Amino acid sequence: MNIAKIATILTLAAALAGCNTMDRLANVGNAPVLTAIADPTTTAGYQPVRMPMPEPIADTYLPNSLYRTSAKGFFKDERAHRIGDIVTVMVTIDDRAKINNQTQRSRSSSNSAGMGGIFGTAVSNIAGPSIDPSAAIDFNSGLKDSGNGSVNRQESLETSVAAVVTQVLPNGNLVIEGRQEVRVNFEVRDLIVAGIVRPSDIQANNTIPSSKIAEARISYGGRGQITDVQQSRYGQQVMDAILPF
Repeated sequence: MNIAKIATILTLAAALAGCNTMDRLANVGNAPVLTAIADPTTTAGYQPVRMPMPEPIADTYLPNSLYRTSAKGFFKDERAHRIGDIVTVMVTIDDRAKINNQTQRSRSSSNSAGMGGIFGTAVSNIAGPSIDPSAAIDFNSGLKDSGNGSVNRQESLETSVAAVVTQVLPNGNLVIEGRQEVRVNFEVRDLIVAGIVRPSDIQANNTIPSSKIAEARISYGGRGQITDVQQSRYGQQVMDAILPF
């Protein structure tokens, strides 16, 4: 069964590698193609966000008043609040983590057994003085284990991206999603931002910091010749996946 699985994995890997190789050969000398602008809600795998919602409160108007209970101000608010509006996300990431762990473990045990009386005499007569009947059986075992692990990570990213409001939740929170592609020579850099924001967290200049985004999904990567060189070859990736050691 394991051999069949390995053969299937190798076959699929070879097929995918062949397709990737043909695509790369077809695009030799050409810059990576930018993704066409499209409605995020129509892309494959898009799922509307569903979160626990409070009871809806209907708007009420006071007599002889120009305000309604949910109004944010007398003048028009230019901040994003409807589907299709655009809000600028200020992405600022400065993460640092340093962890150092060390573990040592050891154990040893020893057991011995002897034979006396008739059995001991018989062993002495057969084996001679080379075997001591009082310690005819001897067991020794030992265990020693040591491990060291460390993490020293530092990530820093500061940029901005315009996101589109794709959904308004019943409690008024906004679901946003934005994508930015920048091509420099033969390398494309992708920046994707998605999550849920409160309209009150959007500043007067229609910007919001990334730290105010709930369920934030931020992806910063690239594709092109430099990224291909940094990736392990598909043969190495397949061997890493199937080799048990």
